[in-house]
Amino acid sequence: MNEKYTSMISPTLEELQSEGKYNRYELVIATSKCARIVTDEYVAQREHAEKMVANKETDKSIAALISREYRDEKAVRTAINRLHNKEYKIVEESLGQNID
Repeated sequence: MNEKYTSMISPTLEELQSEGKYNRYELVIATSKCARIVTDEYVAQREHAEKMVANKETDKSIAALISREYRDEKAVRTAINRLHNKEYKIVEESLGQNID
């Protein structure tokens, strides 16, 4: 079974580990923390959009007022891309801390 492994995600885990600095567990923890940040950003945008629609400040739909990145992509996908593009930096001291 020497078939090439096809990943469900891109970039692959191997690409995220390219520097060899973090193991899989650390990458999973970092990705989950980033996904939480992305989810919080989505929630903030949605709440703002709902207020605008409720106050009749716009005639656009709620979906149109939310950034496509948050609206159309899964939080984990966005987090992985941001880690890969170095938009988020892994802080080693935070890997062992709980997300609140």
